[in-house]
Parts: sequence; C-alpha cells; structure tokens
Amino acid sequence: MTQKLTILFDLDGTLVDTAPDLMGAHNHVMKKFGYPQKSLEDIKNIAGRGAWIMMQRTFRDEIKDEKLKKEMVKEFINFYARNIDKRSKPITGVVDFLKWAKSKHILMGVCTNKQERLAIDLLKKINLAQYFEYIAGCDTFDFNKPDPRHLTNVVEIIGGDVNKCIMVGDSEVDSQSAQSAKIPFVLVEEGYTEKNINEIPHKTLIKNFLSFENIVKDYL
Repeated sequence: MTQKLTILFDLDGTLVDTAPDLMGAHNHVMKKFGYPQKSLEDIKNIAGRGAWIMMQRTFRDEIKDEKLKKEMVKEFINFYARNIDKRSKPITGVVDFLKWAKSKHILMGVCTNKQERLAIDLLKKINLAQYFEYIAGCDTFDFNKPDPRHLTNVVEIIGGDVNKCIMVGDSEVDSQSAQSAKIPFVLVEEGYTEKNINEIPHKTLIKNFLSFENIVKDYL
C-alpha cells in the first residue's frame, strides 16, 4: 500500500488571515494599560510568536514586572477568545484546496504557536476544523515550533510518514522547524513576519492557495 501524503499547516497568516482580530485584542490591551496601539501592518510583522512577545514589541522599554505581564496576557487572551472570528477569514483558495486534498485522501494537520483551544475554536467557527486529522497548538506538547518535534509528533499521531510530508507556513519559525524535521517547506508570501522572502529558506513559494493542488500533485 502506498503511503499517503501528509500536509502540515501553520495557522495565522498561512491558513487564516487573523491579523485584524489579533490587532483588535492587542490594541484593546494597549489602550487599557496605557500603551501605544498598533496598525494592521505592524501586527502582521509581529504576530507569529505569541501574545506576550507581540505585546513586548510595542514597548520602548522591556517590562519586567511578572504580575503585570500575566495581567496583560490574560486580558489579551480573554478579549481575543471572545472576538476570535469577528474579522478573521481563510486565505484565498484555502477552502477549495482543503476540499480537494480531502478528496485525494491526503492527511492534514495544523501546527500552530497559538494556544490549542484557541486554534480549535477558530477553525471550528470558520468551518475549517473538519478538514484536519489533528490540530496542535503551542501548549499541546512540552515543546513547540521551531522545535521540529511539534511537526513530527503530529505526523506520527495522524499516521503519516515524515518522508512523505510537506509543511506550509509563512515565517522563519515555520521554515526552521521544517528544516530541522527534514520536511520540504512551502512558504506563503506576505505572511506574519518581518523577514524578506529571500531570508526564509523554502523549497516552493506561493502567494495563496489558488492552484496549489498542481504543486502538491508532485508529492503524491
């Protein structure tokens, strides 16, 4: 029996444009605690590494008060959880591609540095969760991207083979984890990163998921 192809996806900026809702949560916290707010483009540059790191990039001086950090992160998560699907939407071509991939019996999983409960909730609310065999967040395991085990554990859980797998993401964190796992990496342009395309190692570059099946067919 031929081993099925596995495709792993990052979430924010790869499958779903979540920046508008992340910006809403970020600016809510900044306003409440008396710090400057950010534009949508600013958020896209800093959104891929978790709530606190995203907020930390807003401050001129590092905040070392652990109690304040916890309060701000809690406020961010609570606000974001309540408004997670207000303006977030799938990247162009995602829904049609996922339907096609399912029809070809391709195994699919999500590896995101978003909290697992938030990732699952978002994907359910925008009707994408049903396409994935497994959704792993930053807190699913004792490690997360760029640790390659975030990827390889998901492949193992869903019955795939790392030797017949590709990773799709939008940042250097995704690229690094895929490289370390020895999995071919597909880079989505205009993602949530400050890096230029030529600074992020990748095998294939896509703008969105329109006609992505023509690339994937080479791996079947």
